[in-house]
Amino acid sequence: SPMMQHYLQTKQENPDCLLFYRLGDFYEMFYEDAETVSRELDLTLTGKECGLPERAPMCGVPYHAVETYLERLVEKGYRIAICEQMEDPKLAKGLVKREVVRIVTPGTITGEGLDDSRNNYILCAVYGDNRYGLALSDVSTGLFFVSEAPTTRDLLGEIDKYSPSEILINDAFSMSDANLSLIRDQKGFSMWTLPAAALEPENEFRMLAHFGTDRESSGLSAYPLGATAAGALFRYLQDTQKNGLEQLSRITVYPIGRYMTLDLSTRRNLELIETLREKQKKGSLLWVLDHTGTAMGARMLRNWIEQPLVNKKEILRRQDAIWELNQDLITREEIREYLRPVYDLEQLMTRIAYRTAGPRELIALGRSLSMLPHIRAQLATQKSPLLKELCEEMDPMEDLCSLIEASIAPEPPITIREGGLIRDGYHAEVDRLRQVRTRGKDWVAQMEEEERTRTGIKNLRIKYNRVFGYYLEVTNSFKDLVPEDYIRRQTLANAERYTTPRLKELEEEILGAEDRLNSLEYDLFCEVREKLAAEVVRVQNTAHAVAGLDVLASLAYAAERNHYVRPAINEKGRIDITAGRHPVIELMNRDELFVPNDTMLDQGENRVAIITGPNMAGKSTYMRQVALIVLMAQMGSFVPADAADIGICDRIFTRVGASDDLASGQSTFMVEMNEVANILRNATKNSLLILDEIGRGTSTFDGLSIAWAVVEHIADTKLLGAKTLFATHYHELTELENTLPGVQNYCIAVKEQGEDILFLRKIIPGGADRSYGIQVARLAGVPDSVLKRANEILSELRDADVAAKAKAEVTGQKDVRRREIAPDSVELGQMTLFDTANDEQIIEEISKMELASMTPIDALNALYRLQSRITNRWGDTE
Repeated sequence: SPMMQHYLQTKQENPDCLLFYRLGDFYEMFYEDAETVSRELDLTLTGKECGLPERAPMCGVPYHAVETYLERLVEKGYRIAICEQMEDPKLAKGLVKREVVRIVTPGTITGEGLDDSRNNYILCAVYGDNRYGLALSDVSTGLFFVSEAPTTRDLLGEIDKYSPSEILINDAFSMSDANLSLIRDQKGFSMWTLPAAALEPENEFRMLAHFGTDRESSGLSAYPLGATAAGALFRYLQDTQKNGLEQLSRITVYPIGRYMTLDLSTRRNLELIETLREKQKKGSLLWVLDHTGTAMGARMLRNWIEQPLVNKKEILRRQDAIWELNQDLITREEIREYLRPVYDLEQLMTRIAYRTAGPRELIALGRSLSMLPHIRAQLATQKSPLLKELCEEMDPMEDLCSLIEASIAPEPPITIREGGLIRDGYHAEVDRLRQVRTRGKDWVAQMEEEERTRTGIKNLRIKYNRVFGYYLEVTNSFKDLVPEDYIRRQTLANAERYTTPRLKELEEEILGAEDRLNSLEYDLFCEVREKLAAEVVRVQNTAHAVAGLDVLASLAYAAERNHYVRPAINEKGRIDITAGRHPVIELMNRDELFVPNDTMLDQGENRVAIITGPNMAGKSTYMRQVALIVLMAQMGSFVPADAADIGICDRIFTRVGASDDLASGQSTFMVEMNEVANILRNATKNSLLILDEIGRGTSTFDGLSIAWAVVEHIADTKLLGAKTLFATHYHELTELENTLPGVQNYCIAVKEQGEDILFLRKIIPGGADRSYGIQVARLAGVPDSVLKRANEILSELRDADVAAKAKAEVTGQKDVRRREIAPDSVELGQMTLFDTANDEQIIEEISKMELASMTPIDALNALYRLQSRITNRWGDTE
């Protein structure tokens, strides 16, 4: 049939898409598309006669609910071409004209089913000249970013940070298929290869013309490959969205170094956005800080958490705003109250720009805009520069609010073709036609009464349906009273339906007014929507200011509620935290008293902290809390501590936990070493390193050797010199405090109670002398028989002095006692693994102590350190 021929032609033009073909009130799919959609959405598969020997497989979805079906298919990675009717079928001559009006992809969907608490990004990555050009956009909110990534790891960091749902790459993309496929499986995005035409220079010129800028003014001159990616992405969006993309009103060029660098491992280990295991918001840092009232604010807060600042001035601007909001709690709560009714202005304006917004969305926009004068009135009293700036950026837009209030009915219908859209008094002709429609009902009632009187048929009724229009209905018991001028229209089982010339005239006048009214209301609605679409830039700028205020109010509320303090910010690399707390754990375990701990890290004598202690004692919690406090401070947030002075870090690296990566054929130890290698290659002296149990994935001697060498490398200011928290069960590493400058020992305090232990959760100076592994096993419920046997074996190992033999094996001098190790074992200024301070050094240190001036606690700490240096030696039997 002609319709099926057009369908097949349209499908041929969009071979990589599922084709939704509009037929009346349904979108229909045929052949392979029908089978796919039927299977994926669990819809009934039917068939259609189309002039071929066999019926074509067919399934369909109602047009008014299509967004739900699109979202489900897009989640599964499909692209959908929407072929719409371009003319009214009633007025069409021959085949109704149809065109593909939009291609829906995972990165371009704009329906109401989107998670409005996070951005839905599409990313374009173009490889060339040993680097990557990057362009990102969220078409649902109008964001458009451009940058360049110098390395593959930087690219992966951006992919993890933005979590795009769709990625476009060029043919020259250098990342191996295995890595790319693995990342795609982990992140769940769809990926497509760009055609060569997408990379042509004319696309960049077209993109710049759309934004009304050039390379120099936009900052793209410093990112030529990023400009190519931006042009390719813009071309892709034009080809799929098939509209003017008015919501893309501003291009933002950013250097990757503008924010603190957080790699994929760090984001996961610190559980910034979601928990590591359950993949849920509760239990993450976002869960603690998110008290936003708007979807726009929720998205911006997420971005602030994932992109901490490295500019002290910008950090202090945010702190000043939060501090001022907490100085005036009444104003802050007033602002938060006015923010709650504000809808998602960014997504509303995108649907308005797409001309898909309905009357209820316009009402939502109007109600949101009506809050702006109240919010600005509260902001007008604030003094901090950032709050004053947000107030100036916030356009009250009384004109748009008044337009919507005057034109759109307060409770409009969902559909836009059946009237009821326009408010009374907005348009004279609408009011007149409504009067005709109202009077028409009175005319029908009057005629019904007159016909009953004239015919004597007491139960005569004038009714209406869409097939026959208005008709007179007479039951069979009164058929003999029907006058001759009645014209039969339909016979029912117990009644007859008639019409009359007079009723036809009345019907034409009433229905004509109804049709003209619905058509006029639709035209007026589209006119109002066009006026709003023209103001997309104003609304987006205001939406950005509202989101910023929402985030600041949320952080202020969290600071007051959770007893956070304003941290000092320094650029000297000093991290000094007094009574710091883990922001998540203290809220998750409200029934337990959280034990706070101090932290001192700098670029001098406190560069590296070696932390020892048993499992479950709190080493990992302590290290993570330090990283989170630093990150929160650089967000501009207040922090969970009694006091804090935070040195700006350019990067935070974490190496916590390990697991096999079977998909890429990597063992636990290989995963661990990959992460360590990444840290040592990319960290700087201004970075913060969180390292937990380096070397535990291999044999004891290999692991200890690697851990030892890693600490030496990090502590050496000529090689790295980064601030580091290093947790380990290799107690031999505590010897480094005496031999490497900048290394300090700390341990988790533990209290023994018979065969059990009590974790005190307190970090104290010094090293632990044992790991309490068997006691921890007891707490975990390991059977007593196993614990008893473990204790026997432990005693045997101690009696056999395994440590001395192991040391002799490593140094190549079997069965040699520690005192026999020659001083010349130190080579090239690098200490050997088991070299320790000799007795003369200990005696000298004791002789220099001024016992008369020492407090009891200082004396105990000094004694504890000396004891640790003696008892932690390998092969010490004297």
